[in-house]
Amino acid sequence: MSRIRPATIAIAAMMTAIAAVFTLLARVPIPATQGYFHFGDVAVFFAGFAFGPLVGLVAGGIGTGLADVLGGFAFYAPISLLAHGLQGLLAGWLGHNRGPQGLVLGWLAGGLAMVAVYFAAQAIVFGVGSAIAELPWNLGQMVGGGAIAVPILHLVRKAYPPILQMGQSRTWREE
Repeated sequence: MSRIRPATIAIAAMMTAIAAVFTLLARVPIPATQGYFHFGDVAVFFAGFAFGPLVGLVAGGIGTGLADVLGGFAFYAPISLLAHGLQGLLAGWLGHNRGPQGLVLGWLAGGLAMVAVYFAAQAIVFGVGSAIAELPWNLGQMVGGGAIAVPILHLVRKAYPPILQMGQSRTWREE
C-alpha cells in the first residue's frame, strides 16, 4: 500500500505557513468586493513549481484560507481554499520539473483557474459589476505571483539543486 512521504507532509506544512505569511504580509483592500490584493500567489506558485501538485494544493488552499481567517476576512476562506488550492494544484501538475514551457503552462492554468473561481464567487455574492471591478486585481496578482515565483525558483534550484528531488513523486505517493 502506498502512503504520502513524511518529507512531503513536512514540506507542505512549511509551504502552507509561508503562503499564509505572504498573504498577510502586505494587503491592499479592494472596496468593490471587500477582498484584498496580496502576495500569497508568489508562495502558491513556488510551492507547486518546486514541490508538485499536492504541496501546491495544500499550501495554496490552506495557506491562503488560513490567512483570510487570521486577517479578518473569514468570509473569503472557503473561496480562497478552492481558488488558491486549484491554482497550486494546476501549477504543480503542469509545471513541476517540466521545464520552461511547463512553468508557463502551470502559471497560466493555475492563475486563470484562481481568477475564474474568484470571479464566479464574487459575481454570485456581490454581482457581476463588482466581480468585473476586481478582475484586474486578481489578474495582477496572478501575473505578479508567477513573475516573482519563477525567478525565485530558478535561484533556489541553482543554489540548492537537491530541491528537484524534494516533495513527492509525480503520483504524489511513494512507490
